[in-house]
Amino acid sequence: MKNQTKTVDVGSLSQRDTRISIALIGLLFFVFGFVTWVNAILIPYFKIACELTNFQSYLVTFAFYISYFVMSVPSSYLLKATGFKKGMMIGFWIMALGAFIFVPAALTRTYEIFLLGLFMIGVGLAVLQTAANPYITVLGPKERAAQRISIMGIGNKGAGILAPILFAAVILRATDTDLFSQLPGMSLTEKAQALDELVRRVIVPYSVMGCVLIGLGILVRYSPLPEINTEQETTEVAAANVGKTSVLQFPHLVLGALAIFLHVGTQVISIDTIIGYASSMGISLLEAKTFPSYTLFAAICGYLLGIILIPKRISQVNVFRICTVLGLTFTLLIIFAKSSVFFLGHQADVSIWFIVLLGLANSLVWASIWPLALDGLGRFTKVGAALMIMGLSGNAILPLVYGYLADQYGLREAYWVLFPCYLYLAYYAFYGHRIRRWGIFGAAKTPVHEQHWQGTTTD
Repeated sequence: MKNQTKTVDVGSLSQRDTRISIALIGLLFFVFGFVTWVNAILIPYFKIACELTNFQSYLVTFAFYISYFVMSVPSSYLLKATGFKKGMMIGFWIMALGAFIFVPAALTRTYEIFLLGLFMIGVGLAVLQTAANPYITVLGPKERAAQRISIMGIGNKGAGILAPILFAAVILRATDTDLFSQLPGMSLTEKAQALDELVRRVIVPYSVMGCVLIGLGILVRYSPLPEINTEQETTEVAAANVGKTSVLQFPHLVLGALAIFLHVGTQVISIDTIIGYASSMGISLLEAKTFPSYTLFAAICGYLLGIILIPKRISQVNVFRICTVLGLTFTLLIIFAKSSVFFLGHQADVSIWFIVLLGLANSLVWASIWPLALDGLGRFTKVGAALMIMGLSGNAILPLVYGYLADQYGLREAYWVLFPCYLYLAYYAFYGHRIRRWGIFGAAKTPVHEQHWQGTTTD
């Protein structure tokens, strides 16, 4: 049945309704972060419990994020058919199904079933992300979009700080360090019993998560969140889009989707590989579990700077450019900086702290790409957002590349995968987002929302 829900123009929302809507979307981003960044502890956990190689362990991120590639475009049609609120409720319920799949997976210690559960959680998140990101992008002035997304990022990364620590507190015990050291000397039967007991610890937390996700779906469905109208075009946008029939006719969008692909891959590598890298330095899993939180805290610091500085002191584009240069610099320091340091209670090679600082470099890239890529799409916004969400499959592919390189050349050397990613992001930040026509050199012009910054920023 065709969706009959009344939509509203975001410009007609009162300041109070806008704030309530932003708060509700903020809750969604908190949930995104909690469910997503718990993978940082799942990777080393499954590596031990299911006896995996580095490459196999990073199938956790592949199964989780490849769902974005599969489901992003179908998600846009689902949202068109049901409306944003019903669609988001369905997304939460799909996530709940994925969480419940962890129960039979744990009972049989079958890695493939765990991967199926992660895939279903990712499918639900794809629906939610396809709705939430354009929501927060259009829910206010375009020149403040990065500022709003930064606020969402604080909720997302704040949940990410809590998730690995809380999950580790539930599934790991103080005696596990001894258990892990004893596993190689155990008989096959003893090892199987120990690993079965270890992996079944996920049953309770994921069962609780499934129930909470069902409740959140109902909450969003009956919340005061408005149905927004993303189909309306200004006269200028409508004139620019005359004759266009496909999102592929917007080069800045397509290049932006590739930028998202590479950005999210670099972000996940910086967070989900750091525990394994710390372990290679002789740091135990119980101690290393805090390192993803350091990276996420660095990201939150970047978001706070974004909220304070954008757009009054510096434009979204210039922040984007600075972040990409920092990413290139920190990547080279990860590879080449070698010195043992004692910091925050950890004795480790200094290179690991440059991985932590990638959180700062990555913090405002996502917030910068979205408004640049969606600029001027008008009636193509929903499908354009879906194409951007497809870019989240970078989270699936790039960690596998890292895992393969780690098995072949070493954990430190595998971080070379980040360098070409940041090079492309720098290209998009300095030039690619301005291309409006396909060709050998393209045709670049200042995007509409960049024009608003002239005279008030350093751009």
